[in-house]
Amino acid sequence: MSIPYQIPGATAVGLTFDKGVVLGAEKRVSYGTHITSKSAKKLFTITDQVAAAAAGMIADMNILVREVSAHVRIIELETKQPVTPNSIAKLMSVIMYQQRWFPLLTQVILAGIESKPSIYVLDPLGSVIPDDYATVGTGAELAIGVVESGYKKNMQEKEAKDLVMKSIRSAINRDAASGDGIDLLILDNNGIREESFKT
Repeated sequence: MSIPYQIPGATAVGLTFDKGVVLGAEKRVSYGTHITSKSAKKLFTITDQVAAAAAGMIADMNILVREVSAHVRIIELETKQPVTPNSIAKLMSVIMYQQRWFPLLTQVILAGIESKPSIYVLDPLGSVIPDDYATVGTGAELAIGVVESGYKKNMQEKEAKDLVMKSIRSAINRDAASGDGIDLLILDNNGIREESFKT
């Protein structure tokens, strides 16, 4: 008897505000109907100004973040300049595309601060789409409706955090693969801050 492969569920959201970006993700790791963890971290720091949120295989995302971080550090040492979020998104895209025959099963929201706050969405084959906001994972369809109804340009930080929390809670209420709390990363010119909330 064969066991069908189960895709892990998740909900991750990112949106820009007037001075930065908010990334959010819930904490549950599940494979089909089995919950393997209620305290997973799906938010990753790459540099002092760039971070990522992931949905899918957390192990694949860990490997991807380690490889990208190592390349970025080497580039920074060689050029003596910080690597921009756009360049990191392109680097991540190349690495994911190189793995296309055995893809890294993760969807990524990459966020950072350049001249303005920016977000890039990457699929498992490395396609890169820049946007002002994004949702990925099994709860993405539920979260995007909330984000689109409440998002506006140049929001304040508190408004952005509240909208991310509301969209993830909406997904948690309907998506059995999402739940067990919410983690946030707030990126601005002062660096990256992390916050956690119980649901």
